[in-house]
Amino acid sequence: MTITPQQSTALQVKGTLSLASIFGIRMLGLFIILPIFALYTHQLPGATPNLMGIALGIYGLTQAIFQIPLAMLSDKIGRKPVMLIGLIVFVLGSIVAALSGSIEGIIIGRALQGAGAIGSTTIALAADLTTIKNRTKAMAVIGMTIGASFAIAMVISPLLDQWVGLSGIFWTTAMLGILSIGLLVLFVPASPKLNVHPHTQTATQFTKHVILNPALLRLNFGIFSLHALLTASFVVVPILLANTHALPKEDIWQVYLSVLLVAFIVMVPCIIVAEKFHRVKLFFSVAILALAISQLLLWHFHDSVLKIGLVLALFFTAFTFLESTLPSLISKTAPAQNRGAALGVYSTLQFLGIFAGGSAGGWLYYAYGLSGIFLASSVLMGVWFCIALTSANEYTAHHGGNKP
Repeated sequence: MTITPQQSTALQVKGTLSLASIFGIRMLGLFIILPIFALYTHQLPGATPNLMGIALGIYGLTQAIFQIPLAMLSDKIGRKPVMLIGLIVFVLGSIVAALSGSIEGIIIGRALQGAGAIGSTTIALAADLTTIKNRTKAMAVIGMTIGASFAIAMVISPLLDQWVGLSGIFWTTAMLGILSIGLLVLFVPASPKLNVHPHTQTATQFTKHVILNPALLRLNFGIFSLHALLTASFVVVPILLANTHALPKEDIWQVYLSVLLVAFIVMVPCIIVAEKFHRVKLFFSVAILALAISQLLLWHFHDSVLKIGLVLALFFTAFTFLESTLPSLISKTAPAQNRGAALGVYSTLQFLGIFAGGSAGGWLYYAYGLSGIFLASSVLMGVWFCIALTSANEYTAHHGGNKP
């Protein structure tokens, strides 16, 4: 274990809340362009649907490249130094994108934003600072903070776009990164010493317990699929609302706010019931199925804002439940002595999903229109649903604790 039961509750609460705030603020900076970026396809010099999709997803590629190296580095030199470096790089990338006036410059800025890949390191530090008994709660707080950041981004992004434009939104992400640095320096406790020896495992054992662990493989495929779906969907959802139905882009926030309120009202009781009655697998599988159904419904029923809103409420309810549940599952399943590296693999697949979803979504929209994206997304969710039905150990770990 990375922390003893005798450590104070106050330390655990402080660590969880400060890390959740950093994670949430940083993810807000990344999510904030999703609701409006596709609307700039005809305004940015050189922009095409393919390049717009790459710009949305490119930070996922650089995140994926650097997650494991930075997470493993955090196992050696400490979590906080690695997080500080990552946040500085994120701020620099935001500034590059803010100063750019072309799609190529924004792609470079987004790539640099993603190079500050501290997601797995942050989750690993949260696990280090909490006992097994409290770790599920801590991961749930972080997961729900990410969901809240996503919700806030969906609502304020169209308003910010109206007030300060795309460049101003990137300046906003830079300021959010600076705020996160302040929180890290002032409020985040240092990670306790690990009670394990990092050199006791061979490369073969590491591969077996981290890379090829069947439970981790299923969860990693899940986070890849979830974020591929999210990014691909937002290649077209803003266009669907603004262009197809002539909804002014300054009014899009009203749609997002409405559906997200419904989603959170439904999602929170689902998490409570799933935890209390040990029905995580059931709710988890139903949420994946709901995502598949939402894509088919968007394919068939997008002739009015009301219909789109109802389907998006289903989509966001399922998405926020899964986004809140997966970090807890992965932290409990990951071996304690390689938690940073295991979470690095998880985060790598998460951000590869973002890159794959953005790139594939842009290409599918260009080649096949709306139907191409929605049909491909529903197939992906169907595959994940079948894989989830075969799972068992990760849900047991979710309730029974992590064994090194």
